[in-house]
Amino acid sequence: MDTQTLSSRRRHKVWLDKDSGNIEAFKALVSQKTNPADWPLATGVEKNVLIYDGIKLRDIARDPERRRELMAEWVEAFSSGPGVIVIKRAMADLTVIDRATEVFNAIVKAEKEGGKGAGDHFAKPGANDRIWNSLQKHALADPENFARYYASEAIAMVSEAWLGAGYQMTAQMNRVNPGGTAQKPHRDYHLGFMSPEQMQAYPGHIHAISPVLTLQGAVAHCDMPLESGPTLFLPYSQSFFEGYLAFGRPEFQAHFAEHHVQLPLSKGDAVFFNPALMHGAGNNVSTDIWRMANLLQVSSAFGRAMETVDRDAMAKAVYPALLAARKAGSMTQAEIANAIASTAEGYAFPTNLDSDPPVGGLAPKTQNTMMAEALAAGMEPGAFTALVDTQAAKRKA
Repeated sequence: MDTQTLSSRRRHKVWLDKDSGNIEAFKALVSQKTNPADWPLATGVEKNVLIYDGIKLRDIARDPERRRELMAEWVEAFSSGPGVIVIKRAMADLTVIDRATEVFNAIVKAEKEGGKGAGDHFAKPGANDRIWNSLQKHALADPENFARYYASEAIAMVSEAWLGAGYQMTAQMNRVNPGGTAQKPHRDYHLGFMSPEQMQAYPGHIHAISPVLTLQGAVAHCDMPLESGPTLFLPYSQSFFEGYLAFGRPEFQAHFAEHHVQLPLSKGDAVFFNPALMHGAGNNVSTDIWRMANLLQVSSAFGRAMETVDRDAMAKAVYPALLAARKAGSMTQAEIANAIASTAEGYAFPTNLDSDPPVGGLAPKTQNTMMAEALAAGMEPGAFTALVDTQAAKRKA
């Protein structure tokens, strides 16, 4: 193989683009059938989805060896298996769910009266009611109920199975009201919250590790028959390497529309899935079901830097130097961008999505982008300092 061919092959392997991913390979991948014999601790398989029983789970949890066996089965289910599991009766005490529902309804009412209108990443505004950071709001509103809710063995075991010790819990309550429309099928956080142009800036191995940095889940706060629009899934799609870029294309969306699966849930059931699984909330075609779920997004403890860095202070300090260099022409645009990358925060999350919502995309503007735009506009240092302070205030919970 000549040098040019080798270099070209490596480039296309590492740097995916909007055309990456073959639809026929995808169809073959998602045509797999789940064999119950391969999943001995599951109670069954429905529509290619593994079903587990919460009562059996809580019994297994008391035995350290059996607990690890169940967790190991879940890891394979999320990675090479169907990518999604349902735990029936995941929450042992439904009175805990009912009280949490009361808390969430009160928060929604208070936020609406306060003028807040929480949008959604993948659905039209107004199609649902959402509580950003329901985790913290729940804890502050009713600490006892919060403690009993998150004492759940199901939530703890599945989070530890996929992410290990030290996992970080976040949650958003989502209520899809009668007539609420479906989400566009998608992958989730991290890369799934980016535009195709942004995704292409990340090499292939980052596309491979993004799914193991988070776990997605949902706890049903009411019975969810199919007409209420429980989440649609395409089992095995999480294994499609190019999926972050490919799944938005028409041919992939069409295959999802024809081959997705959907399961009814009962109050207290929970569903957990690999964030790379192609999925989306369904249409609520009912007239009287306010379909409420607490959406759990659990993150690996490893998704953080070693040192605490005050990037607000750094951005304020470095900005005048970069502005002077730009005006004098002593640094190129590329050099200025390089300096910004080591100075400002280059990622939109974590943030407070109530006060710092996505505008014109799936994520708020980063400090990196804000700094580059300010320099391009010739903003004076005092005004930039005020801008940094305003953004910092918005990001606080």
